[in-house]
Amino acid sequence: MSVVTFSFHTCKKRVPLTISRGTSTHTTVGWLRWAEEGVEGWGEAVPFAIDEHPQTVEVLTTAVDTHRAWLEQATAWERIEIDRRLRAAGAPSGLIAAVNLALYDWLGKRLGQPVGRLLGLPSVDGPLTSVTVGIAAPEAAAQRVRLWLASGDVRAFKVKLGSKAGAEADRAMFTAVLAAIPAGMRVSVDANGGWSLATAIEMAAWLAERGVDHLEQPLPRGQENDLAALRATMKMPLIVDESCRTAEELVRIAGSIDGINIKLMKCGGLDGALRLVHTARAHGLKILVGCYGNSALANTAAAQLGGLVDYLDLDSHLNLEDDVFQGAALIAGRLRLSSQPGFGVSHV
Repeated sequence: MSVVTFSFHTCKKRVPLTISRGTSTHTTVGWLRWAEEGVEGWGEAVPFAIDEHPQTVEVLTTAVDTHRAWLEQATAWERIEIDRRLRAAGAPSGLIAAVNLALYDWLGKRLGQPVGRLLGLPSVDGPLTSVTVGIAAPEAAAQRVRLWLASGDVRAFKVKLGSKAGAEADRAMFTAVLAAIPAGMRVSVDANGGWSLATAIEMAAWLAERGVDHLEQPLPRGQENDLAALRATMKMPLIVDESCRTAEELVRIAGSIDGINIKLMKCGGLDGALRLVHTARAHGLKILVGCYGNSALANTAAAQLGGLVDYLDLDSHLNLEDDVFQGAALIAGRLRLSSQPGFGVSHV
């Protein structure tokens, strides 16, 4: 009933990105195409690792091969049943996301409507999307700020900390970055689990004094029992990323945090993301939508949620030299969605 194709491509980053877990100079992107009834929908998966089950190129390729036969007997009109079956079979969330996005893109194109309208989402620009400054020596980090400012109308920054050189190196880098960012722009910090509880308490207080809007994932995944103690000392919102992949995980830690970072690759596409949105709001939490090394395809898909959330961090495609997609445009610091059918993304 359908034809499913899947292939990986490697894209070079304009500027290498260093976080607490290491440095990346390229991103490997898997694009899934779902063809049915003369219409083709596109989805995306990127390898990532936040726990003991890394979703590598090999893992994702094997998963596609495992599920291709029954997927090609299914129809895109059965999106919810396809999602249920993939989850029941333990498919990696990256594959679930790629299929889910392809089905939504297909449905929008098939019906001649943008995905946001089909979902009944607010037809407004989302919040400012932050751009990322990776861990670097102070002057190199300040230069990254200047490169971002020269590249387009950016108005919010996320600064990666958690340097292996320790908190003093983090403070030196952040001081240089803050001096380079124009006054009035929003600044947040993401430590990617690079701090101990003691360091996180110390750094959270120091960053709050410098006007940081929120602090993301200061403790490693697996230390969720320490979140409440950290939060009790903080004067800004505590948002988790690696510590929360699904709505089920969120329920267990909701009382110890102020918000979550939703990534389509972690939760399995837009349907998984919407479950997290509703669960987070039921617990009175803030919501950030972020990305891994995604292209404009997946980031445009994620930007559909902009009208429902507090923060966007969808900048990875802006740092790719050879992205083959054009999607949401950065205008006045926000991602402007297309009114074209599906995700409104073009292949160039």
